[in-house]
Amino acid sequence: MAAGHPLTAEAGARALREGGNAVDAAVAAMLTSWAAEPLLTGPGAGGYMLVAGAGQEPVLLDFFVAAPGCGAGTGAPVERAPLVPVAVSFGDTVQTFHVGAASCGAYGTPAGIEQATDRWGSMPLADLAAPAVALARKGVRLNAQQAYVAEILGGILLSTPEAAALFAPEQRLLREGELLRSPDLADTIARLGAEGADPFYTGDLADAVIEWVDQRGGRLTADDLAGYEAVARRPVTVAYRGREILTNPPPSAGGLLLALALGRLAAGPAPPTVEAVVEAMDEAQSQRTAAFVEGLHDAGFADSFLASRLGSTTHISVVDGSGRACSVTCSNGEGSGVVVPGTGIHLNNVMGEEDLSPLGFHRVPAGRRMPSMMAPTIVTRTGDVELALGSAGSNRIRSAILQTIVGVIDHGLDAATAVGAPRLHSEAGLVYVEPGVDVSGLSATGRRVLQFREENLFFGGVQAVRRDPATGALDGAGDRRRGGTAVDA
Repeated sequence: MAAGHPLTAEAGARALREGGNAVDAAVAAMLTSWAAEPLLTGPGAGGYMLVAGAGQEPVLLDFFVAAPGCGAGTGAPVERAPLVPVAVSFGDTVQTFHVGAASCGAYGTPAGIEQATDRWGSMPLADLAAPAVALARKGVRLNAQQAYVAEILGGILLSTPEAAALFAPEQRLLREGELLRSPDLADTIARLGAEGADPFYTGDLADAVIEWVDQRGGRLTADDLAGYEAVARRPVTVAYRGREILTNPPPSAGGLLLALALGRLAAGPAPPTVEAVVEAMDEAQSQRTAAFVEGLHDAGFADSFLASRLGSTTHISVVDGSGRACSVTCSNGEGSGVVVPGTGIHLNNVMGEEDLSPLGFHRVPAGRRMPSMMAPTIVTRTGDVELALGSAGSNRIRSAILQTIVGVIDHGLDAATAVGAPRLHSEAGLVYVEPGVDVSGLSATGRRVLQFREENLFFGGVQAVRRDPATGALDGAGDRRRGGTAVDA
């Protein structure tokens, strides 16, 4: 299995060794990532899980963040707080995110974990949670990648006293090798293992979250949490070089745009040129119109959309011995800076991400899922899993997944080489490029190119497991851009 942190991957591998299946492993890894990768995910986050293979009917479990505002707050009415802009530097480019209480949407990870375990799990949730509880209580030393994430997100982590108390306990941000402990988070994970998701949506944990957010002018209400449910959906599918690509359907946006780009490349020669890949990216990006965003919530939109045109996140990928694959992506956005005292819950800032609100902030009706770019993906051939992958990286998610699939399928690369290959991303008339990509053809056609000096987590964090279709042998890769690793159970 492959994940964004060695401890995350090892927790999943341990579940496999103890007789669990791919979903058990993914859940154990998800919970451990809350302690090992707390800047990227947690109980206040949302995500998606795709399960397929071994005779399993493919299912996408949607537990992403929903827009808030379904009812009145718990206290006296207060003026709604504004979104707080924070500039985040990736070294060679800067992106602005928005945080604070107004950026918090209804979280989904507790509901998703409970439903995944009930639907596919073979091990008790309390057993899967135990390693994460121990790690959160004991503490995890920040590795180089997590320390870098803390550094670039410093403006968010220092934006509130409660976030600073957790991530800067000595009046400065934690550094590489220093211990991040959260006994409150340990207790919260243990509650999920023992009691399921109810406390997070209708119990005392939900009450604590709503009271804290409401006092700070946020839009999240008790009705938003009480009405939240994880939803099972049919994946989007697209043919590519004799394979079937399964990915995230509407109302998410990323999987549909990925499918469009792959469909375009499938109509051309293999392997595609750099120029063809960029053109496919540009066409996908151009589709994010007002009509597209609104259409995501219409029944049958994915089929009609593709037919008419073709004719701070972390990821976990698992393939078990039976050939079942589980691909799960979770995101806290960059975090809102709102940490609820006594719970260890750092709430998401999904309502403050411009990438997810192309038509403007707070335009999505209350209760509706936000149109995420996250796209957990599984590639099958004659029904057997060949590749399970996904990525972090905001709007760069689909370009990172696209290039990894092209590497494995078109170039015949193993997982590690495909994940480690230099990447590019095209957006708003500018092509961002890591060292090692031949951009001479792009420059010759007048494309504007921004060359990064070294590889960067800006270009995503792909975690992938490949299954040899002839022998069934597995190989995996964690993206070094985000400290990922792969572990063989």
